[in-house]
Amino acid sequence: IAQRLRERGVGPDVLVGIALERSLEMIVSVLAILKAGGAYVPLDPEYPQDRLAYMLADSGTRLLLTDSALLPRLPLSEGIEVICLDHASDWLNEASVENLPNLTCPENLAYVIYTSGSTGKPKGTLLPHSNLTRLFSATEHWFGFNANDVWSLFHSYAFDFSVWEIFGALFYGGKLVVVPHAISRSPEEFTRLLCDEQVTVLNQTPSAFRQLMPFACANAQGMALRYVVFGGEALDVASLRPWYDAFDDQQPLLINMYGITETTVHVTYRPLSR
Repeated sequence: IAQRLRERGVGPDVLVGIALERSLEMIVSVLAILKAGGAYVPLDPEYPQDRLAYMLADSGTRLLLTDSALLPRLPLSEGIEVICLDHASDWLNEASVENLPNLTCPENLAYVIYTSGSTGKPKGTLLPHSNLTRLFSATEHWFGFNANDVWSLFHSYAFDFSVWEIFGALFYGGKLVVVPHAISRSPEEFTRLLCDEQVTVLNQTPSAFRQLMPFACANAQGMALRYVVFGGEALDVASLRPWYDAFDDQQPLLINMYGITETTVHVTYRPLSR
């Protein structure tokens, strides 16, 4: 896919949209865009059409990776070239096994993620590779992530918490479990997934965690969690009392982090205890 994108002129600071359901193909598309040298623009097909139309127009995206089944849900304008990955078998089979030469440097863009728009219109934040790698190099001494860690991609890939989830797993050689949208909306099913996959790094907004907590506490013995990382919202620490009644307060360690999209996911770190 990266070769195909390179043939289409993708290189440093060229934006490529992704409109796919949560899937292996979505992760492959992110990596292909970065490998080609471009920056990915996540366009979650669950978003309202007017928001997607605004993001496409505002970003100036001219190339889009998607699936043919999603085309009716996408507000595409003239001038946007679409590559449907479910129709790609012919050119994928013909692709060279030669690795692409790298064209990017740390200052080039890695992604453009749009803010929620809570203070007005959503804003596209332009984040370079250097910010993304710094997010992990600056926090490495706190966490010690490794190849044995299992991360869940719980959040929409159009929300910057997903950057921490995706690259936290892949940078350290860990395992990334892509959580289907329906399961992310069912705390009971998500708890079952956490146990079945033996997830060690869980990332949650406080509001999502409040819904998950009763089910997780009832299955404390089946969990393999090392860390629960909060972000995205203010945390009511008092709400965690039921958790500490069910779990030790050092394993898993609960950590309150905060940041905004413009500052690359997290800028604060506060480990919690009973």
